[in-house]
Amino acid sequence: MNILAFESSCDETAVAVVRDGRTILSNAVASQIPIHALYGGVVPEIASRKHVEAIVPLADQALSEAGLAPAEIDAVAVTYAPGLIGAVLVGVNFAKAVALAWGKPLVPVHHVRGHIAALYLAHPDLEPPFLCLCVSGGTTAIVHVRDYTEMDILGATRDDAAGECFDKAARVLGLPYPGGKPLDDLSQGGRDDAFSLPLAHVEGHPLDLSFSGLKTAVVNLVHNAQQKGEELNRRDLAASFARAVSQSLIPRVMAAAELTGQKTVAVAGGVAANSRVRADLEAACAAHGCRLFLPPLALCGDNAAMIAAQGYYEYLAGHRAGPDLNAYATRDLSQG
Repeated sequence: MNILAFESSCDETAVAVVRDGRTILSNAVASQIPIHALYGGVVPEIASRKHVEAIVPLADQALSEAGLAPAEIDAVAVTYAPGLIGAVLVGVNFAKAVALAWGKPLVPVHHVRGHIAALYLAHPDLEPPFLCLCVSGGTTAIVHVRDYTEMDILGATRDDAAGECFDKAARVLGLPYPGGKPLDDLSQGGRDDAFSLPLAHVEGHPLDLSFSGLKTAVVNLVHNAQQKGEELNRRDLAASFARAVSQSLIPRVMAAAELTGQKTVAVAGGVAANSRVRADLEAACAAHGCRLFLPPLALCGDNAAMIAAQGYYEYLAGHRAGPDLNAYATRDLSQG
């Protein structure tokens, strides 16, 4: 079964074709990073306009690379939530038009469910149930994946997502946008115990997190040093920050694994590319006797192949949308 999928939730326009939820036939992505880097972050109005410009030629490219005609497409999937509302609307409306014009079923896909499904593309042997740490610019959640379309959130951030925290810390350190990789690179070789930084926690809710305190601590450290004319060791601060994020995430994942009895653990989303998070999760899973599934770096960021993969399983579950499908800036993962 061939699924054509569209993703436009933030600053990447993406179109892909995936067969049977596991095989990528094409995966075209148009990144807007050079544009938004001028402003140090995503400008929603610019993102929406660039999606409009890119989505038609990208759809043609994806079909051409897949070697398929419209008649060979079985369904159209699209990210309908969550994301920048104007950006999400571009993909939703285009997907609705394609589905209507071609007479194909339309399948709505939750963006974070798509990140989880990226793992199916990389690991043919991965099947639910398993525990997944979802960490990106807009989401930080520990998800119990009971089945392909049945998921429960066991713990989540109460404020800032880990990815947003990385971007803000990188920005105050003078690193380019997006800040995840530059900060990861800067942290290499730094002393991760040079700075005492707060760990994300929520009193009385052991699996939940709060990253606002960590973000504020880094911003205050840098600003105070600048005001006093002092020079901070940026490499040590980057390493200490990465350690604080990882030490906030990993123990909660392992606690959730013990709580659910799951021995299969995975991680998905943009922050899954961070070397410290990956290394610490590998060590923790080895110590607890858990099998770990990591996404390849190419599938950590936003792409449409992951939406097509999840779209396949949503389709099998009977999930369809009509021409009244709307876009949502926020949406609970468990709602689909």
